[in-house]
Amino acid sequence: MKLTSASLDALRVGFKAHFQGAFDAEAGLNDYAKVAEIVTSTAGEEKYGWLGELPGMREWIGSRVVHGLVEHDYAIKNRDFELTVAVDRNHILDDTLGTYATRFKALGKAAARNPDQLVFGALKNGFTTDCYDGQPFFDTDHPVIAENGVKMSVSNIAPMGGAGMPFWYILATKEIIKPIIYQERQKPEFVHLDKPTDQNVFSQKKFIYGVDARCNVGYSFWQMAYASNLTLTADNFASAYSALAGVKGDYGQPLGIRPSLLIVPAQYSGQARKILHADQIEGTTNIHKGTVDLLVCPWL
Repeated sequence: MKLTSASLDALRVGFKAHFQGAFDAEAGLNDYAKVAEIVTSTAGEEKYGWLGELPGMREWIGSRVVHGLVEHDYAIKNRDFELTVAVDRNHILDDTLGTYATRFKALGKAAARNPDQLVFGALKNGFTTDCYDGQPFFDTDHPVIAENGVKMSVSNIAPMGGAGMPFWYILATKEIIKPIIYQERQKPEFVHLDKPTDQNVFSQKKFIYGVDARCNVGYSFWQMAYASNLTLTADNFASAYSALAGVKGDYGQPLGIRPSLLIVPAQYSGQARKILHADQIEGTTNIHKGTVDLLVCPWL
């Protein structure tokens, strides 16, 4: 193949088609939108100082009570992501490009998977990464004001966790905002340095193609998520469900949380399906059938 503008343009179009086809196919399988609020970012970082305000209506006695006077110092800074493929000039000249279709398909698949990896990575790392209240997203010491006005600690982790056991999660994903925030500044974009005069071609005989994206993840309300590494049984599921549904806000205010999704690693898929789909468990009517949706997650 001669290195003309027309031939290189055609080559790029073919590479991008392989990339885009694999990207679209994989993006159709993504699960991150089931648990993450997708926020369009317009700057290097976005501030979420309003997090922590979960007020309910009250009887109007005296003056209005104004919420949002105290802001939390919580922001999500966008990060840059890339993946790059080099095509040897001699392979173009010799028309030996057969294996590159697979490489560009892999490029597209990896780009499409990035949001899933980030979002479920945030869920998995929620035991060590802080949310808006300065505590880890999953923690035993979230500060809440009790009915008597005294600050108390609230947990969204099952007590007496099983040592070495995998974690599973119950989330409320149908509230006004989902528990995880996926912040998108720039969608994945196919980019290229493929002119014969580009430095990488001149110096290294490499035509370079890649994908760029800018995004990041963070947390919204810890009150909408509960984690457990106790063995996944019907009883432990019921306890976790009740704990999440019973979370209260400041001054003992019920939040009305409705758990809606059970997320489990692959090793718990059978037990989770049994709890949520079976008519009976050990000869007894399964009262948990259909309680929440199920997501078996390969990223946990």
